[in-house]
Amino acid sequence: MSDKNEVAGVVVVVGAGLMGTGIAHAFAASGFTTRLVDSNGQALDKALHGIHAILDGGVRLGKLALEAAEAAKARLSVHTVLTEGAAGASLLVETVSENLALKKAILAEAAPLLAEGALLATNTSALSVTEIAASVPHSERLIGMHFFNPVHKMKLVELVLGIATDEATVARSRSWVEAIGKTSILVNESPGLTTSRMSAMLGNEAMWMLQEGTASAEDIDTALRMGFNHPMGPLELGDLTGWDTRLSVLRYLHSTLGEKFRPCPLIIKMVAAGRHGRKTGHGVYQYDAAGQRVAGSGLKASNL
Repeated sequence: MSDKNEVAGVVVVVGAGLMGTGIAHAFAASGFTTRLVDSNGQALDKALHGIHAILDGGVRLGKLALEAAEAAKARLSVHTVLTEGAAGASLLVETVSENLALKKAILAEAAPLLAEGALLATNTSALSVTEIAASVPHSERLIGMHFFNPVHKMKLVELVLGIATDEATVARSRSWVEAIGKTSILVNESPGLTTSRMSAMLGNEAMWMLQEGTASAEDIDTALRMGFNHPMGPLELGDLTGWDTRLSVLRYLHSTLGEKFRPCPLIIKMVAAGRHGRKTGHGVYQYDAAGQRVAGSGLKASNL
């Protein structure tokens, strides 16, 4: 394990969606002063509630002492203004939507506000780290730091090298990842990295099978869970990730890697209908107000 002295300082997480919420929780729970930034105050309220719920759940299950949970809550603050949240931070993790222009704009604005020598990370799952790094003065200090959802349960972080990323940045990034109890793998920049590329193809193929009537949604997911010991089926995972996000990634992979990543028309149809998954209450499956899946609600060929 790394020496925490190597990774001391304030952490700022930009973007209060599912990933930003999980990443902020990971750092706050691991002892770091953490600031979560989003221009949407409602998103911040939801994120803070979600982080508190994870911590309180840990206490109820006996996995976390009450004092530790309360200390983690105290280490976390939320901010609607980037200049306030990023000021003097030693690590910035950007985790906004998969939009290259937006990511570049945020990092360019934040970079001058950070502590001298600060590390910058982008949580992109498909976009070019090299292109994103071109938006900051010291591109050698920017790296891809791809977390997985739900962050508090998933132990892997992909560290993605841009063309300018130097060895010192890699070493520091590994230390930060180890300090929050996760395992890192090193990936050369490539469309879709390792896991996103494989997951996108698996989810896309599952949707083709569903569209063609090969099997029901429930049976396709059961096949992967029971036949390959996956914790979640590809259609369940797509609902969790969001089919709008999946479609964006597939379109990017299709444009860069070719026909094998052409998005299934059913995904395009679902996104156009606003059926993005759990976050909208309806994807391949339907979900109740508490986010629980409605039994028997999975799409079948007869529904399409």
